[in-house]
Amino acid sequence: MAGTQHKSEHDLKTHNREDKQHGGGQSGHDHASSGHGSQGDHGGHGDHHAHMVADFKKRFWISLAITVPVLFLSPMIQSFLGLRALGFAGDQYVLFALASAIFFYGGWPFLKGIFDELKKFQPGMMTLIAVAIATAYIYSSVVVFGLAGKVFFWELATLIDIMLLGHWIEMRSVMGASRALEELAKLMPSDAHKVMDDGSTKDVSIQEIQAGDRVRVKPGEKVPVDGEVSEGQSAVNESMVTGESKPVSKSAGTQVIGGSVNGEGSLTVTVQKTGKDSYLSQMIDLVEQAQQSKSRSQDLANRAALWLTIIALTCGAITLVIWLVFMGRDFAFSLERTVTVMVITCPHALGLAVPLVVAVSTALSAKNGLLIRNRAAFERGRNIQAIIFDKTGTLTEGRFGVTETLSFSDDYSQEDLLGYAAAVESQSEHPIARAIAEAVEKPQKAEDFKSITGKGAQAKVAGKNVKVVSPGYLRENDLSVNDNRIDALNAQGKTVVFILIDKTPVGAVALADIIREESRQAISKLKQMGIQCMMLTGDNKQVAAWVAEEIGLDDYFAEVLPEDKAKKVKEVQSRGLIVAMTGDGVNDAPALAQADVGIAIGAGTDVAVEAADIILVRSNPMDAVAILDLSRATYRKMLQNLAWATGYNAFAIPLAGGVLYSWGILLSPAVGAILMSLSTVIVAINARFLKLST
Repeated sequence: MAGTQHKSEHDLKTHNREDKQHGGGQSGHDHASSGHGSQGDHGGHGDHHAHMVADFKKRFWISLAITVPVLFLSPMIQSFLGLRALGFAGDQYVLFALASAIFFYGGWPFLKGIFDELKKFQPGMMTLIAVAIATAYIYSSVVVFGLAGKVFFWELATLIDIMLLGHWIEMRSVMGASRALEELAKLMPSDAHKVMDDGSTKDVSIQEIQAGDRVRVKPGEKVPVDGEVSEGQSAVNESMVTGESKPVSKSAGTQVIGGSVNGEGSLTVTVQKTGKDSYLSQMIDLVEQAQQSKSRSQDLANRAALWLTIIALTCGAITLVIWLVFMGRDFAFSLERTVTVMVITCPHALGLAVPLVVAVSTALSAKNGLLIRNRAAFERGRNIQAIIFDKTGTLTEGRFGVTETLSFSDDYSQEDLLGYAAAVESQSEHPIARAIAEAVEKPQKAEDFKSITGKGAQAKVAGKNVKVVSPGYLRENDLSVNDNRIDALNAQGKTVVFILIDKTPVGAVALADIIREESRQAISKLKQMGIQCMMLTGDNKQVAAWVAEEIGLDDYFAEVLPEDKAKKVKEVQSRGLIVAMTGDGVNDAPALAQADVGIAIGAGTDVAVEAADIILVRSNPMDAVAILDLSRATYRKMLQNLAWATGYNAFAIPLAGGVLYSWGILLSPAVGAILMSLSTVIVAINARFLKLST
């Protein structure tokens, strides 16, 4: 359905290039003022759609009820069924009255719609339907009051019934695809257990909670706010919010998201964000912005619908002239062909071809923690030829971790040495010490712990004097280690510390920023999609080379300052490549803005990243693969729907015009309406088959 366009300016961000501008609006199916509303205000958006679905449903059933006597009073139906005995004096006037009720009540959305479309110089589906039913009604009315000819009241009634039914089905489909917003809003509980100053709890409305308050979340309850855990330990199910299938462990200092479900433990949460600042509220806003943001595919569908309207009206006029003038048929027959042409070519399916896919893909992406802010950029994602990842926090976890443990002595295994080192370092708060301690599930007990200022630490572990020290300590104490493996680790830019037992170097532990397991899989999949994979990092060349080799990158840029990242993106673009940039959305903002598609990854609860076109909630590189794959799948669905809608009309117009009349095939307006509605249902069902395959 062509509908009218709603223009909604969303200056989400300013890009240097014109094709990165946000602005304009996505064409809605407002069905003039009686159909689909724009998707702008999530406060009334759902209620408005529900009201319009109910309105079309009501009009359909009432019109259908009135259609029954119209059918029995129509001469053509009486003749076909052999029910001439039902006729009575003045029955044509009763038929006229019943048909008038259907025309003005059931046909009102279409009659009103034509004025809205013509006022905006955007003739579309409403124009076609209104012209078809108005022509049939006016002509039949004139016949009732004296003109020789046939009445089309029964075809008028069935046509309106079918059009109302088609609109009802379509609007239910659109509502079903857009229901993710309402489902998101339902995730938030209505009240919370506020922790008072004396330590007691009081149940209060969620609206009364403010930043800085503390709330208690009992086992099995929904987390009411965004905040930081101050007490307790539990596993929280965030699947309905972020798409993360596994429960996430939470303890003091970790973040929780409002709407997630607490597990078996009790948590005390310090409130950080409420209301419009909360993650869910921001996510709903982002989904709406995506539904409204300018879509080039939608513009294409709108232009096609406009041209189809012009073609249909022209073909309708030509059909009338050909049958009336050149074929010598009577006006009633010629008019019926004209009405059928205009009905069967209504751009219903064409108008739905893109919006339904948009609605389904937006809901699907939001459900999986893939938030689309700019649909034009999302659509560009299908053409991406190169993707640049920021290293720290994106391809890596952004924290130190043990990558290798070396043993220089046959007396000690790697596991033994790591256990000794972890026991010593468990007493220290140094980042390297904590990384080593966390590498062992349960470190042994250490005694007589002492810190060696600037060089490491020592303690007694299992009766042995164990030291974990830096290379500087070895140099100061004239201790040497001749092992080529150490040189290799140093060449990779890793941090190496040494383990001494009774003053003898017996092993070493190498540490580096831990590469995410998903990174290797993501890079492999992107390469299979024909996309070049690159990395930007401020780290030295050795570290960058090691990461690039580990995960199979095509290229990397090392020692890049934050302010120079955008230049590197531009450099890749100068190679003639369409580039996506994937970073944390804060330090990488200029680079995200410079890229053809900016993807903020690992935004967590802070989803309001102004520089990004797409926001991935989880710190998982596989989500970058998923969003690009979804972009391609979405575009394929759009093409399939557009091809079906336009192909259907190319076939239907001559058939409706009567080209097969000599073979005994002639379509009535009602049959034309059935075929048109069937085309619409096929488009709607096809959109529903869109899946997130990655």
